[in-house]
Amino acid sequence: MERKWWKEGVVYQVYPRSFNDSNGDGIGDLRGITQKLDYLKDLGVDILWLSPVYESPNDDNGYDISNYRAIMEEFGTMEDWENMLEEIHKREMRLVMDLVVNHSSDEHAWFQESRKSKDNPYRDYYIWRDGKNGAEPNNWVSFFSGSAWDYDEATGQYYLHLFTDKQPDLNWENEQVRQEVYDMMNFWMDKGIDGFRMDVINLISKTPGLPNAEVTNKDNKYQWGGEHFVNGPRFMEFMNEMNEQALKHYDVMTVGETPMVKPEDGAAFTDEESGVLSMVFQFDHMEIDGDPGSQEGKWSVKPWKLSKMKEIMTDWQTSLNGKGWNSLYLENHDQPRSVSRFGDAEEYHKESAKMLATFYQLMQGTPYIYQGQEIGMTNVQFDSIEDYRDVEIHNWYNEQVTERGKDKQEIMHSIFVKGRDNARTPMQWSDENYAGFSDAEPWIKVNPNYTSINVKQQQEDEESILNYYKELIKVRKNHDVLIYGSYQLLDPEDEQVYAYTRELDGDKALIVANFTNEAIDYSVSESFPVEQAERLIGNYPSEQEEGGTLQLKPYEARVYRVQT
Repeated sequence: MERKWWKEGVVYQVYPRSFNDSNGDGIGDLRGITQKLDYLKDLGVDILWLSPVYESPNDDNGYDISNYRAIMEEFGTMEDWENMLEEIHKREMRLVMDLVVNHSSDEHAWFQESRKSKDNPYRDYYIWRDGKNGAEPNNWVSFFSGSAWDYDEATGQYYLHLFTDKQPDLNWENEQVRQEVYDMMNFWMDKGIDGFRMDVINLISKTPGLPNAEVTNKDNKYQWGGEHFVNGPRFMEFMNEMNEQALKHYDVMTVGETPMVKPEDGAAFTDEESGVLSMVFQFDHMEIDGDPGSQEGKWSVKPWKLSKMKEIMTDWQTSLNGKGWNSLYLENHDQPRSVSRFGDAEEYHKESAKMLATFYQLMQGTPYIYQGQEIGMTNVQFDSIEDYRDVEIHNWYNEQVTERGKDKQEIMHSIFVKGRDNARTPMQWSDENYAGFSDAEPWIKVNPNYTSINVKQQQEDEESILNYYKELIKVRKNHDVLIYGSYQLLDPEDEQVYAYTRELDGDKALIVANFTNEAIDYSVSESFPVEQAERLIGNYPSEQEEGGTLQLKPYEARVYRVQT
């Protein structure tokens, strides 16, 4: 397996709007990020992934871009960005930018031209169609509820938007569109960035003719049409072209956000010989506590089983081993907080946050930390729907409560558990006003628990989640077996303990994680001699074990290493 800097590094995702406000307007900004680079360097991260900072009307918090080569005024100037990049590189860290090219903003100059007339030179930059029988061109549902089509009176046609109606899909069948994208990518790589995280990149190719989706939910007017735009017919062709026209000329990493992708797809997309991406974000483990096929979709809430988590993670680990590369994450700007979701944010906050970090970061792949995860930031429950800022949350609430008359408390509960704003509350730097994020009232409310969960407090506590993350990152970097080693699951049916080994050239590591709030005796496989092993890290004080049975405390995690 080829060694690469992006395999050995640890990525930290910055959500700029909520990270650090330098000018007191309640909105995080580029100078605020620059101010915190020493904190990130001290944490041990090597790569910063920046969510979009491009010019945008902010319908979907920057994922609706109106100018791909300009910086959003709220975040600062291009000079601020260039200074930030210089300071990142000065600290021997790297910068990955978001690439959002399945769609643009409807305020982008291309779309403004495109909607003027059917014969406008930019018309074919987007996907326009006549209606059918007085309705939309097809029955596809948008990711954010309602039809994926919007009628434009000026020309009497509909345009496709898989997300909000202010995010029209770009027409990747148009060679000019593709060239515009590659030129823009080269613009940023020439400025010195180190890669791209590619937003919903596997949606760029659609089935010719845009046929109706199969009716799988008879209660809904609009249907899920993923079979016609997920991993579409020309996806690999477009990505190979992108590599030829842009990526291959630079030493960069690429991570594709690829909804509905399966391990065999991931292996093909990231194959070291024939693949088109460094790694992908898969979502199988993010759907474990819901029923994506139900009427509620991502908003469904159900108990999850550890054996299912093992099955998913192991499938990805083994399918890509020796072929491609995994990305490892439990949180991002679109997901709830992991300690609230998979741990115990109340009784065992510190222990379960550390356990979860150990469990996922030591698998084969590149670990991602989302801002605030390293201090165990939790989900939030705002009193009113008015306190939420996310367009997806408001669309869901309006559709279910306002239009369908569903129980308000039931829908609010689903928002408390699954809403994206759980991850978007301001970073909790201290117990000062507004969590030290800003001198002014932030654009979204701060989680009230900032007085007890914050960076300053954890920097002063040797046993904190933050200091454990620092140690864990060092342990991974110091042992190649924890980076490149093959993975093997132990005890797949065990619903309490997740245990696996990593092995590389006679070096073997054992990772054991108790996912319960109970003390458990766990017998280690005879293939790993715990009594002779070196303990690398654990989230409880070390205790001598006898006979290969580990006496695990609630949410305890341990890592051992032995040379065979």
